[in-house]
Amino acid sequence: MQTTTNQYEYSYVNADFGHHHVYLLDPLFELISEYNINHSKRLKILDLGCGNGSICHQIAQQGHEVFGIEDSASGVLFASQNFPECRFIQSSIYELPYSELEGKFDIVISAEVIEHLLYPRELIRAAKKCLKPGGKLIITTPYHGYWKNLTLAILGKTDQHFSPLWDGGHVKFFSVNTLNQLLEEEGCEDIKFKFAGRFPYFWKSMLCSSTVPVR
Repeated sequence: MQTTTNQYEYSYVNADFGHHHVYLLDPLFELISEYNINHSKRLKILDLGCGNGSICHQIAQQGHEVFGIEDSASGVLFASQNFPECRFIQSSIYELPYSELEGKFDIVISAEVIEHLLYPRELIRAAKKCLKPGGKLIITTPYHGYWKNLTLAILGKTDQHFSPLWDGGHVKFFSVNTLNQLLEEEGCEDIKFKFAGRFPYFWKSMLCSSTVPVR
């Protein structure tokens, strides 16, 4: 485990669950289970941008072998100290150690990460390299759509919701159409969406699953 620090990294103070776990975990487990129906085995799962490792821990509790990649030194530290059943590596998504990861995973997950990336296409490409042929990619990201955005504007909440003052905050805002287009352009297939939090068309997040075609 590397312990290098960066003054601009996202810092974690503990290994507690984030607020989004409350509404993301159940649909995330459903997507994992759907893949496992046809495989009936202990899956090897990679979490790209795993933060403090708390989602990795929850997945491992389901009986799977879980690896986590995180750029934040504090995130990897808390993850490694609290969740020894998982393996954690400190690395940027843009510079993964493919000698350890390439072609080895049944599922790659990236939860609430892609919206923070200046180059989100690189996350898809990295995940594809890490997946076995026919493997599944699951991405979650905040939901944005017409009715939700219109309501934010009417209520005067646009500046708050899309605030540029959040250091390390969101730099990309995906809709179903734009995330679907990104995945299609990168060669992913069987693209499906689930939604989580609140009520229809005002969801907090969307979960998108896709498969990597057999080469």
